[in-house]
Amino acid sequence: MWLKYGVDKDGLLVCIEDIPRGKTLLNCPYCQGNLIAKKGKVKEYHFFHEEQTCHPVAKRDFPNLPLYDNFNIQLSAKGLKQLKLLWHEYGTKNYPISFDLIPSELIKAGMLRKNVYLRPPGYEFSEQGKIPVGALELPLFNEVQEPLLLKKLQKLTLAFEHALYKNALDLTYRHIDLKLYRAQLKRILSCTLYFLEVKTDKENLYKIGVTARPITQRVAEIEIDLLPYYKTVAIKVLGVWSHRGNVELYFKHRFHGFNYTIGSLTEYFKFNASDAQSILIELQQMLPKTLSEVEIDILTNNSTFIQVAI
Repeated sequence: MWLKYGVDKDGLLVCIEDIPRGKTLLNCPYCQGNLIAKKGKVKEYHFFHEEQTCHPVAKRDFPNLPLYDNFNIQLSAKGLKQLKLLWHEYGTKNYPISFDLIPSELIKAGMLRKNVYLRPPGYEFSEQGKIPVGALELPLFNEVQEPLLLKKLQKLTLAFEHALYKNALDLTYRHIDLKLYRAQLKRILSCTLYFLEVKTDKENLYKIGVTARPITQRVAEIEIDLLPYYKTVAIKVLGVWSHRGNVELYFKHRFHGFNYTIGSLTEYFKFNASDAQSILIELQQMLPKTLSEVEIDILTNNSTFIQVAI
């Protein structure tokens, strides 16, 4: 887990995605130290301290959204490798898996479940177990992730309220944790997911992405990005889904085998017509996002981070 938010001079949280690399005018939300934006090609984009890293960040002890940008379900490298092997040998063929073939780590993590109706009886992949291998359909992914998002919010809220009641020494940290998490939730809830068909003079492509702006404005920007590579570009919006910023990265994980890079542009995919239609149907099967009262409050709350100083 990496620190992905800094605080600007007005006390507002700024995401690493929204600024250029290098030195910034942002401060660490925990210690107010100066931050540098690290935006390389190997590690995830993140902030690091210009001077000594503070304890919470050094420990990477700050909240991140469950199943947002990491789909390994906290499995060890060995466990993840074993899970992928089981999927290749059994999951893709819908074969039952014998108990003696399953490492205990995968059972404890809920990656597989017993199904007595299989013949012969055995274990099968759970919905959660399909996520690391990118096999869970997008509508079901939402059903798994959304309760986890709200459960973690509740946990952080209770931790802050308990610290406030006790006037605990870690009260400020608990408040910062809650603010950071709410900021991340607000970011994905504020975004609209879009799926585009891109026809060029050379090839047909598809693009997944999110935007907080009108889709027409985003499409115009995409066309400008592509024109250096193609003579003609025609973009068709196949679908938009409000408040579904949580899905973009899992989509990329699920369909990474179809990813198609154009120069420095990485959010494009090359599907055949049949696959593209199946994927569009899968996207359309996602239920419209109904915001809870808590989520509405997060979207409408414009409080600054300065208020952390209790």
